[in-house]
Amino acid sequence: MSESKEDTLASFQAITGIDDVGEAFSHLEAVNWNLMEALSRVMPHEDTPLSNPIHPPEPAAPDPVTHQSTNGFRPLSFDDMPGTSTARIPGGPPGLFSEPMTAMFPTSQLLAQLSINLDPSRQNNNQNIIIFNIHFNQQLYQIRLPATATVEQLKRKIYDVTSVPQCRQAIRGWPPSSARDAQLPGTQLCNLSLAQENEFILVDLTEDGFMDTEHDDISQRLDKVFTIEIVEEPNSNPPLTLQLPGSTTMQEVKTNYFYIRSVPVRHQEWTGWPNGCNNETNLAQSGIDLTHKLFVRNISERTQNNSNLLSNTEIVNVDSESSADEFEDATDFNNSEYIFSDSPPVQPLNRHLIPNNIDDEINGSTIFVENYKQRFMDPYPEFYVGSLESALREACHKPAKERKLLAIYLHHGESILTNVFCDHLMKHESIIQTFKENFVLYGWDLTYESNKDMFLSSLTACIGSTASLTARNIKLDKLPAIMLIGKSRMTGRTSCEVLSVIHGNIGLDDLLARLIETCEMYEEQLKHEIREEDERAARDQVKAEQDMAYEATLQADMAKEAAKRQKEAAQAAERKRIESEQAEEDARRESIRLVAEQSLPQEPTENEASISKIRVRKPTGDFLERRFFTRNTLQDLLNFVAANGFLIDEFKLIRSWPRCDLTAIDANQTLETLKLFPQETVILEER
Repeated sequence: MSESKEDTLASFQAITGIDDVGEAFSHLEAVNWNLMEALSRVMPHEDTPLSNPIHPPEPAAPDPVTHQSTNGFRPLSFDDMPGTSTARIPGGPPGLFSEPMTAMFPTSQLLAQLSINLDPSRQNNNQNIIIFNIHFNQQLYQIRLPATATVEQLKRKIYDVTSVPQCRQAIRGWPPSSARDAQLPGTQLCNLSLAQENEFILVDLTEDGFMDTEHDDISQRLDKVFTIEIVEEPNSNPPLTLQLPGSTTMQEVKTNYFYIRSVPVRHQEWTGWPNGCNNETNLAQSGIDLTHKLFVRNISERTQNNSNLLSNTEIVNVDSESSADEFEDATDFNNSEYIFSDSPPVQPLNRHLIPNNIDDEINGSTIFVENYKQRFMDPYPEFYVGSLESALREACHKPAKERKLLAIYLHHGESILTNVFCDHLMKHESIIQTFKENFVLYGWDLTYESNKDMFLSSLTACIGSTASLTARNIKLDKLPAIMLIGKSRMTGRTSCEVLSVIHGNIGLDDLLARLIETCEMYEEQLKHEIREEDERAARDQVKAEQDMAYEATLQADMAKEAAKRQKEAAQAAERKRIESEQAEEDARRESIRLVAEQSLPQEPTENEASISKIRVRKPTGDFLERRFFTRNTLQDLLNFVAANGFLIDEFKLIRSWPRCDLTAIDANQTLETLKLFPQETVILEER
């Protein structure tokens, strides 16, 4: 055994009080003779656990930088604690560490103190270590790097512990003043205004190029205050508004309502919670907005009729601090089909919009629209009723001037995003109007596999296997989704393709932007097809005229002459339009010049005091020259330049030393303030 290992073994036994050399040897051998990790395995842990149930994963093998700076220390874990040990120093004074050390100090505090004592260099380097708490996929990864490390080294460490490639890492939480520098791989961490310990959120950019933000902001929303408006049905009382933190669970919302209205939880029937929520889901995790409306009904009169249903409900564990009333009502908390349905408990609300094994596509479309209107109420977008083939024909198989995009709304009743997407995004006036003006909107429900297979078969027949594969590969946590279909000039005029897929985990502004962007792209494409159709129509017209010439040569010649005159008239009209636009532009420039000229102050004489002589070098090389009072403003100088035909929106005025753009600063400053006296030469440059 080397001398360093003997010292480590002696220190380990002195701190932990383990007299058995074999036992101490086995603990050190298990952690590759890392004293701090061996201590964290053996010593009891009395620190208060984190309130957020996010557990850091097993740390990756430390690189040389991290290992040197941290001395092998890692956060303590309950799984590593074999039990309570009593630490004594053999041969020491009586009473020294005669009781478990955790009785005097928390374990983390004790280990931190031991780390300083065992590694004196840590005292000097502690301030040069930056701690990063990386939140990713509901887990916490802690990374320690020296302040001289770069952003690229931090991303490599993140890759080591999360397996997210650097090219797909989007890190949120940089100080706003350093956000731009943080995008440069070579920037050192000490130059980013970071604290000693920092909380960052890692976002994995998906292969489609979109951010997967489903769980990104949950940790941030926990600290937000949610405004919950509770509407009682029937409307016997005015709406009740509660201000609750994001960590409040749905069970606590019901209990709060019980305290205020004295309605036991077992008699509460709620509507408005997103699908997939249960009583343990807090407001931050539920996906609702910061302001949300819920509906509650007192069903005490129906409780007796539903006793058979309630007898099979699951019992919820209640905290020891809960009241007797909460415990009494706990039997109803986890009966999600009963509590969160829009219908009475005897007939829970079906999450699907098309029943299972529908036999006809047109019938399924009709039922879908009816159930959508009944479930999500007004306002709602206008859906096309019929088969997918007829919807595609109505949207895409028309002349270019009449053509629209086909938007296919893919619904799934089991997705937690469905209620938020339909109750908020699809009800917005801008979304409804955009669908109405630019799209034929077709809807289908993918909740049941039988209906999903029918839709995918129809999609393959109408559009192609690629579109079917695209729809099949949309994951449940991204549904509902909207597929945007249009004709592609690349594949011919008789075929269509998927232009874009919009997933359900998107905000209102982003959804509207994606729809408008796709429309603009498609309209640009249609311009070419409209021009081709016009040209083809013109060619057909010429051919018809040629055919008529065989029967009536004179009429054909007259028609050609008329067409020639029409073309000349069109050209003349176009020239006139161009000349008119040019005249308008010249008039506008002259108007600006005249206003600037009239705004000029009177030019002082050479003999007057407090004057400044300004020379303006034009792009042609010659100069403009004028005298100003030093009390005159920069705007007066700009007006002088504009009065000579150099408009400020086309030219900028540059001061050579120190070099600055005078058109970019406050024009109300005086020439004296800007030190443009007693004489100065400035340069005109085109923008």
